[in-house]
Amino acid sequence: MSRFDLVGETPLVRLRKVVGSLPTGVEVWAKIESANPGGSVKDRAASAILRDRIARGIPKGARLLDSSSGNTGIAYGSFCAELGLPLTLVLPANANRERKRLLQAYGVDLLLSDPLEGSDGAIRTAQALAAADPARWLYLDQYSNPANPRAHELGTAHEIWRQTDGRVTHWVAGLGTTGTFVGTARGLRKRNGGIRTVAVQPAGPFHGLEGLKHLPSAISPPIWDAATADRMLWAPTEESLELRQRLGREEGLLVGPSSGAALWGALEVARGLESGVVVTLFPDGGERYVSEDHLWD
Repeated sequence: MSRFDLVGETPLVRLRKVVGSLPTGVEVWAKIESANPGGSVKDRAASAILRDRIARGIPKGARLLDSSSGNTGIAYGSFCAELGLPLTLVLPANANRERKRLLQAYGVDLLLSDPLEGSDGAIRTAQALAAADPARWLYLDQYSNPANPRAHELGTAHEIWRQTDGRVTHWVAGLGTTGTFVGTARGLRKRNGGIRTVAVQPAGPFHGLEGLKHLPSAISPPIWDAATADRMLWAPTEESLELRQRLGREEGLLVGPSSGAALWGALEVARGLESGVVVTLFPDGGERYVSEDHLWD
């Protein structure tokens, strides 16, 4: 069995303690994406992008190239190691130790971009490389690749619908590449046009919610479709990180910073309801952040 075959079908867990006092008819559930073989939601997009690229053919001698803040790169790395495909990844130089070591373990060739420019700097570096030598580089471009949201439209949305027996009323998720939110929103709306979709961004450009983008101050991903969001919420960093910590201590769920923001958004929605089934998604596990002391103090 290939690692591709293990992607998806992640558990949907009801949150009971960290949600506090909600009306009896309101439920909050979370997809636990760390259960994917590569440890994050990015396994879905990476596997779909690679499948699509392989189906269209990979020119002899070309190296796969993309930019990532970590999780997509790790997913690419695990799949490319299995397939024997050469991969170069542009990563911000300030990415944490765990991510760099995981990528090195998979044999990924790392190029480090300016840490002050974050994920946008990594995108610009990858774009420049691909433009300068198109015969050498096969640029996967997760931020523009339609296979990214399609993986969630066909996969994540289908799973949520089935796991909730079609009871889901609200979809809440953070925005990074935006593929997870956009694709899942499209897939759920096809099943029930009354489902409300709520996107979550960091409250400002200088935030500590790794994996999320503050779109007004960043490169807006071409796959972003504002029409898929009924509502936009702006997550405060401190409250989101506190919720991330509470998930470990009260629910037994070790998750990354972006999961705290997703939970913050889900609770904002849930507190305004009399009844409903609110579903969010936790993109990765907390094990990838153990070297970042500020997340655990």
